[in-house]
Amino acid sequence: MKDACQVFDKMSQRDVVSWNAMIAGFVQNGLWKEALKHFKQMGEDGMKPNKFTYVSVLRACANLEEIEHGKQVQTLILKTGFMLDMSVRNALVTMYAKCGSTNDANIVFARSKRNVVSWNAMIAGYMQNGQAEEALKLFCEMLLVGIEPDLYTYVSTLSSCAGLETLDHGEQVHAQIIKTGFGENLAMGNVLITLHAKHQNVVNARKIFDRMPTRDMVSWNAMIAGYTQNGHGDEVLQLIRQMQSAGMKLDFMFNQFTFASILRVCASLIIVKCGKEVHARIIKTGFEKDVFVGSALVDMYSKCGNIEDACRIFNEMPTQNLISWNAMIAGYAQNGYVEEALKSFIHMELQGMKPNQFTFTSVLKACATLTAMEHGRGIHAYIIKNGVQCDVFVGSALIDMYAKCENIEAAARIFESMPERNLVSWNAMIAGYVQNWHDEGALKIFCQMRQACVMADNFNLASILGACAGLAALGHGQQVHALIIKTGFDSDDWVGSALVDMYGKCGDMGSAREVFDETVQRDVVWWTVMIAAYAQHGHGMEALRLFEEMQSTGMKPDHITFVGVLSACSQEGLVNKGREYFHCMSQDYGIIPRVEHYACIVDLLGRAGCLDEAEKFIKEMPLECGSMVWQTLLVACRVHGNMELGKRVAENILEMEPEDPTTYGILSTIYTAAGRWEDVAKLQELMKSRGVEMEPGQSWIEVKSKVHKFVARDRSHPQTEEIYLKLEELTRQMKEAGYVPNTYFLMHEGEEKKNEWHF
Repeated sequence: MKDACQVFDKMSQRDVVSWNAMIAGFVQNGLWKEALKHFKQMGEDGMKPNKFTYVSVLRACANLEEIEHGKQVQTLILKTGFMLDMSVRNALVTMYAKCGSTNDANIVFARSKRNVVSWNAMIAGYMQNGQAEEALKLFCEMLLVGIEPDLYTYVSTLSSCAGLETLDHGEQVHAQIIKTGFGENLAMGNVLITLHAKHQNVVNARKIFDRMPTRDMVSWNAMIAGYTQNGHGDEVLQLIRQMQSAGMKLDFMFNQFTFASILRVCASLIIVKCGKEVHARIIKTGFEKDVFVGSALVDMYSKCGNIEDACRIFNEMPTQNLISWNAMIAGYAQNGYVEEALKSFIHMELQGMKPNQFTFTSVLKACATLTAMEHGRGIHAYIIKNGVQCDVFVGSALIDMYAKCENIEAAARIFESMPERNLVSWNAMIAGYVQNWHDEGALKIFCQMRQACVMADNFNLASILGACAGLAALGHGQQVHALIIKTGFDSDDWVGSALVDMYGKCGDMGSAREVFDETVQRDVVWWTVMIAAYAQHGHGMEALRLFEEMQSTGMKPDHITFVGVLSACSQEGLVNKGREYFHCMSQDYGIIPRVEHYACIVDLLGRAGCLDEAEKFIKEMPLECGSMVWQTLLVACRVHGNMELGKRVAENILEMEPEDPTTYGILSTIYTAAGRWEDVAKLQELMKSRGVEMEPGQSWIEVKSKVHKFVARDRSHPQTEEIYLKLEELTRQMKEAGYVPNTYFLMHEGEEKKNEWHF
């Protein structure tokens, strides 16, 4: 264009042809602003444009999406009488459609004579703006008025069918294409690949691809994109190897969209080596400055856990758009750099970039990870201000954030106010209730979900099994198990291990073992859950036998497995065996003991009465133990009546957690057992001064698939009178059978008779 400009500038006289040649040249070379600049200059020089001028200028407006400029050109067209020219009208239709105004395009289209190009322009306009049904309707109307479609008509119509819910219309159009003889056309084959891939039928897409007599870059890219969209990452890599083995020069075959597709595959499969190879090709072909490719690189490195490279690429991008900002913020959030995610969000706003629903979901995830509810509330207010609170994914992210920040009431309010819910929303609410120990709420929401005819997935089923386990609601758990079998999720590892956990926590060890034994391929989670179930219900030797069996299969235990193993040793009083397992964690498996493992050893020593050794063990711990380990020793002091050590341990705990009611309660029972009533009274005064209140313990029982909760001296149940009459009858029968209640820990002086009935 540089030479053309020099020749044009040196011309002493210019006519409309020379101006048209110059403007058309700019348009063809993508220099659309220059085209508009020369059009303006042409008018200033007193040269009148013709239809060819207007067609080129409208193309420039379309590519720049300058609708206001396009409307000004239309005004000139009306004044100069060129509105009657069909090529000008078709260019106007295309301009309005590309600027996103199909209404204006349709007005021009409807008020004039039309040829096949006119119909193609309008159908393509609907297709480009995602109005698939309108495009298909117009195609049918075109056939009815007797206009013969050409190749471009069919390409646009088939492309529109890709945006419809079903493949039926696309197959009908395809059948008509075969009759017209366009079926073997290269462009048609490429569109058919895309059509079938977008409707998740990659098998048919591949058949079309394989049957094509010739393929171009678009064909290969369409097949790669189809596999990528449907999660067939391995097939993408296989296709690339096929291209290489065929001697194709990939650097010339791939464009920015291909590179982005392959990078998405590397990200989904977490293959950073492959991603780096693609990155090298991108640099070689000069696409590293492309914002679309740059965003895909940021996403790939982030998902592969290489946040430093992701950050470097992001900072080196010449321009950053919303997609690249979203990729960077999501990368920080996914890799645990939550504060950086929030800082990037603020920086993005300062750059004048308006966030969308994907930005908000990533930022809310960061707030949830930090349990930073105040930040989350600020983001929530901003979401309302931007009017995206009704977006189903944003709503789900808000539910998750509030639930993880332990504000389940706010999460529930958002859930109830959502105008539309998808499976993600239901899952977020159910998981939120389970995480906050509101298991009854989780069951209630699950029932509502079933009534709304929403199909459960493996995450949903695993969560609700957790609720059943938390309530020990065996009946509900069995119903969920039946649903799992019906929906085919019984082969899912996540669901299966949750089933074992549910049966184990409900005390149905037979069913737990049955589910475990029916599974041929078990990962470490399966073994761990079964071992923990045995340990929890006093079957310590069974737990240890299962652990030995696990080792014999070559399965390596993890840190959670050893919690169950050490608990089993504690249950059985196997002190030496417990020590042996504790040491083999690091020596044989390279697992560094955590606080929970130290707590298990303290429990093991405490149950065996080795209290001084347990205290020494805690003091020699290489990490900060926290209150959990000391509380384990405190319970052992209560059991063995060691008041002096118990007092010392309790003081350590209260220094760390002065408002923890459990410690006061255990220390009070130690004083009571020793008859230290003055110390009990002082402890109660201390609790009162610190505002510490003992929450009553809850128990529950499941009767006919309904869970009934109760506390000591509870009279809230509608059948209270009948319940207490039955309790009195059972108490009398127990005494007659020789039962003597143990009021050792909770009996206050002179209150034995008063407390006896409660035991």
